Amino acid sequence: MSENNTIIKLENITKTYDMGETKLEALKGITYTIKRGEMMAIMGPSGSGKSTLMNIIGCLDKPTKGTYYLEDEKVSTMDKNRLAGIRNRRIGFVFQNFNLLARTSSLENVELPLIYSNVPAKEAREKARYALKQVGLEGWEEHKTNQLSGGEKQRVAIARALVNSPSLILADEPTGNLDTKTGMDIMEVFKSLHEESGITIILVTHDPEISDYAENIIHIRDGLIEKEDRR
Repeated sequence: MSENNTIIKLENITKTYDMGETKLEALKGITYTIKRGEMMAIMGPSGSGKSTLMNIIGCLDKPTKGTYYLEDEKVSTMDKNRLAGIRNRRIGFVFQNFNLLARTSSLENVELPLIYSNVPAKEAREKARYALKQVGLEGWEEHKTNQLSGGEKQRVAIARALVNSPSLILADEPTGNLDTKTGMDIMEVFKSLHEESGITIILVTHDPEISDYAENIIHIRDGLIEKEDRR
């Protein structure tokens, strides 16, 4: 079905929302292939369909029509339980609002996906420490989230996304709540991780400065891919 270097294959992906008497077609037949190890960006104005596409790629939602393969598995027809397993094992998420547990330590936040995967406590702690080291937070393990700056919180969130060794990281407006300098620092973290580990990273953004870090950019408008920029 797909070549070995393909991680994501989207075939005629359509998403329609039932709004009562009317229907909203958020995606109108997206066909696209993403290579393993790419750092790419999805761009588009508000209402373009980019968030809907991200939710489908992240197995947070299912297409109304079309087929989605993740690492050769047809995930578009999986039930909620199987999709939850895919999300936990294969996809790391980084959100604009960090989504960290309040008043808990950096280490405890990073350990969460491992706890859900029933990883033994000692192993989980070691992996969480290493993930924090990867994002430049060695020595910050016991700091509570309310003691961290926005940039430090996002580094913890990236470490949490990394800790299960996922195939894919999805970052939704990862610098949206940060000042410009801190945002660029966070993008350098993503760049280093990509260069060192070769992990596939998909950035969802409206900011051209963020998309400049990507090797490939697709522009979404009115539920369709308007154009593609390959670097």
